[in-house]
Amino acid sequence: MSHIRTRFAPSPTGYLHVGGLRTALYNYLFAKKNGGQFLLRIEDTDQSRLVPESVQNIMDNLKWTGIDFDEGPGKGGPCGPYTQSERLEIYKQYAQELVEKGLAYHCFCSSERLENVRQRQMALKLPPAYDRRCRDLSKEEVAQRLADNQPSVIRMKVPLEGEMRFVDEIRGPISIAYKAVDDQVLMKSDGFPTYHLAVVVDDHLMKITHVIRGEEWLPSTPKHILLYQYFGWQAPFFAHLPLLLNPDKSKLSKRQGDVSVDDYRNKGYLPEALVNFIALLGWNPGDTRELFTLEQLTHEFSLDHVGKAGAIFNIEKLQWFNQQYIIHLSEQAILDYATPLFEKEGWKIDPKAPAGYPVKVGTQLHINQEYAKSIIGLLKERAITLPDFVTQGGYFFAAPTTFDPKGIEKSWNPHIVGYVEELTRVFSILPEFNAHTLEQTVREYATQNNLKIGALFAPIRLAITGFTQGPSVFMIMQVLGKEESLARLAYALKTIA
Repeated sequence: MSHIRTRFAPSPTGYLHVGGLRTALYNYLFAKKNGGQFLLRIEDTDQSRLVPESVQNIMDNLKWTGIDFDEGPGKGGPCGPYTQSERLEIYKQYAQELVEKGLAYHCFCSSERLENVRQRQMALKLPPAYDRRCRDLSKEEVAQRLADNQPSVIRMKVPLEGEMRFVDEIRGPISIAYKAVDDQVLMKSDGFPTYHLAVVVDDHLMKITHVIRGEEWLPSTPKHILLYQYFGWQAPFFAHLPLLLNPDKSKLSKRQGDVSVDDYRNKGYLPEALVNFIALLGWNPGDTRELFTLEQLTHEFSLDHVGKAGAIFNIEKLQWFNQQYIIHLSEQAILDYATPLFEKEGWKIDPKAPAGYPVKVGTQLHINQEYAKSIIGLLKERAITLPDFVTQGGYFFAAPTTFDPKGIEKSWNPHIVGYVEELTRVFSILPEFNAHTLEQTVREYATQNNLKIGALFAPIRLAITGFTQGPSVFMIMQVLGKEESLARLAYALKTIA
C-alpha cells in the first residue's frame, strides 16, 4: 500500500449532498497530500432509486469546486468501468466463488416471510435480522430449487461466534461481535449486487488503499472486512468521518434547511468559500487559521486532525467565509461568477459596450466590463453572497424613481434643498468629476455655509441612489458619471416633495 489510492463512490439517487462533498474533498485531499490518485465511482446498483440527471450533477459540482478526479466516468482509467451497473458479471463471478467456498449461500425466503420474521422480532424487542433459515440447506435442495427457477438471493455466512476487531484511522480500535452482524444479502434476485459485495470487490480491483467515508457506514465495516478475509485479499485502511449536524445537534437533513451543493451554488456562494467551510467541518489544522485555498488544504490535510464528534453546519459561519472570499477575490473573478445573475436581470456584460453608464438595446442594458468591475469593487465589502451585487447594486443600472421615506423625513427639507440645488450647479462646472473632487467640493461648501457634512452627504446619497446607506456616494457618482449623476440630482429636486 505504498501508493495511495482513494475514491468517492456516490449513489446517483439525488443531487450531490454537502456531506458527500465533504467525503469527496477529504478523499481528494488525502490522496493529493500523499502523491496518490483520487477516483470517482458511481454506485448505481439500487436501480429503483436512480435519478437520471444526478450523475451529471455530481460530476458538474465536483468540477465547480475544483475537486478533480484522476480516474472515473468520462475519464476512464486502468480499473474501469467506473459505473457499477457496467460491472455486473464481475460481481456474479465473485459471489459464486463465495458460494462454492461455502462462505455464502442461496436464500429462497420470500419478502413476505422476511417481513413476518421482522415483525415478530420487533414484537419481542429484538434487533431485526435474518433468522438464517436457508443457511444450512443441503446442496441437493439448493440445486433443485435453482433448477425450478425459484427466485433467490445470495447471503454471506457471518461467523456465529467471536468478534471482528479492526482499527479505524479516526476512531481507533473497534470491536463488534459477530452476533450483531446479519447474514447480509450480497446478490439480489434481479442479478444486481448489494452495496456490500460491490464495494469490496470494486475497492480491491481498483486498488483502493484508504476508504474514507461517513460514520453511517461504520456498522457495515465488519461485513466488509470479513469479505476481504473470505476472498483472501488485504483490506484497505478505514476512516469514518463524523456526522454533519444541524445547530440543534440533529443529523443534517433537508427538513431543516438546504443540504445539496446546488442549494448553496444557486444562492450565490462561491466554490472556494464552500470548500473552505466544508473542510473545517470535522478537520482542523491544529491552530487558529481558518482561511485556506484548495492548494493549501492539500498541503495541510491529515486524518490525524479529523475529529470524532459531529460537526455543526453553521450557516452564519458559511456566510462569513463567503464574505471573506468575496472581499479577497479580484473584481474580474467575481464578475465571472456574477455574470449569469446580471444577465438574468437583463444586464448584459458586453465587451463592445461603450465606457460608462449602460446603454439600453431593446430590453437589455449593455454594460461595459470595466463599469461592471467598478460596481463590484464598490459593493464587495458589503456583499455576503453573489445576489447581493444585484439587490444592492440596482441603482447602478437604473435611476431611482422612489426614495426611502425615512430618508426624506430625516434629511430632505426646504432648508437643505436649496444647498443641494446650489451644489448641483457647482458639480456641473467642475473640471474633474471624480470622487476626490466631489467630496472635497462638498466639504468646502459645508464649511463655507457652516453646515455639518452629514447634512449634505445624506440628501445627495438619497437623490443618487434612493437609499440612505451604501458605499461612498462620491465613488458611486464617479462610476455613474457626470451626466447621469446630474440628471438624478435634478430629478430628485423636482420630484421629492
